[in-house]
Amino acid sequence: MKQQFLVYSMSVLLTAVVAAQTPKYGATAEAEKNVDFTKFKTYSWTKGQPSFYNSIDTKIISSVDKELAALGMSQASSGPGDVVVTYSSVTRTDVNLKAKADPNGKQPQYSVGTLVVAFLDPGSRKRLLRLRIDKPIEAQAEKVEAVIDEAIAEMFAKYPTRTKK
Repeated sequence: MKQQFLVYSMSVLLTAVVAAQTPKYGATAEAEKNVDFTKFKTYSWTKGQPSFYNSIDTKIISSVDKELAALGMSQASSGPGDVVVTYSSVTRTDVNLKAKADPNGKQPQYSVGTLVVAFLDPGSRKRLLRLRIDKPIEAQAEKVEAVIDEAIAEMFAKYPTRTKK
């Protein structure tokens, strides 16, 4: 009886661990409460964790600039703006543990990109907003710019002034 309970407990624990590893993709937004995002009219950039590739870094910044302009914001000509913007970009490899292994016993693997755009208070550097997207990367090199534009547009669709409360 004790062994059956132990086997059952281990199986429940293993199922919970596998379920916890199931990746969730898409865009999310975490905004601080009591922040009036309609008051932000200017912004400035600060260094974050940029993409390793200069061309991708440049594209991410220009795509974010485009989305900020669509929100009615402009880059501060000097000094910090009403808000400081930064981004971080990382890639990882996810493994599909639910898929059947290949003849060599390997599970399917794929690259996933994570992009975070953060809005910070210019004085305290306290985070006011975090936009994040996790997305499988399947684009060929010639489609990377379109994929970046699409991902950033999906993130900014969650901007507090664009979402219904």
